[in-house]
Amino acid sequence: MKLGERLETLASFVPQGTRLADIGTDHAYIPIKVVEKNIAISAIAGDVHSGPFEAAKDNVKNLGLEHKISVRLGNGLAVLSPGEADTVVIAGMGGSTIVQILSSEPCVTKSLKRLILQPMVGAGSVRRWLAENQWIMIDEALVEDDGRLYEILVAEQGLSLEVEPILHEIGVILWQEKPALLKRHIESLMAQTKRVLVEMASSEKAQHSTKFHEYTEKLKQLEAKRQCL
Repeated sequence: MKLGERLETLASFVPQGTRLADIGTDHAYIPIKVVEKNIAISAIAGDVHSGPFEAAKDNVKNLGLEHKISVRLGNGLAVLSPGEADTVVIAGMGGSTIVQILSSEPCVTKSLKRLILQPMVGAGSVRRWLAENQWIMIDEALVEDDGRLYEILVAEQGLSLEVEPILHEIGVILWQEKPALLKRHIESLMAQTKRVLVEMASSEKAQHSTKFHEYTEKLKQLEAKRQCL
């Protein structure tokens, strides 16, 4: 099965011999990939929506993988019991939603060994949550797929060192490793920040708010980092 660059990269971070849970699995492409390649010994494919759930069930059944992949209908990590999985993939949703999923089932989250996360927006909030909840970044990647840039975060349990706040937005490992797409990534963050400032500038009250000051400072810091590349 041929996956796009985004899903291939997500699958590449699944460790050998793990028990995988893919939350928001859609068609169960990642569980199927890692089970067929004998990377994961088992997988749980969860989705809150009935359409993707049925599609995932059909794909798993058609490939004869029901004995290794359990497809479940439910919200976030509620489809898991503590200790059922070692690694979780949560991809293709907003950063605030990912944080909510990880926060809503603390016993399940604490039982996991590795988180593979791909927020569509708000990756900075995810990195901050990880640092505040004793998860340490072990890898990060930037992936271009069908013209769009995606961030992938990989974390394991551990205490994080305090970092420059703007690096929660950019990515500490990305900043250290300087991948080819880093400049484009920072420019995208700058564009997002500028859009927020333009919207807020239409309101005098907003212009005097703490949030406006924070976004103005964030833009300055992003510009400074871009100039360092």
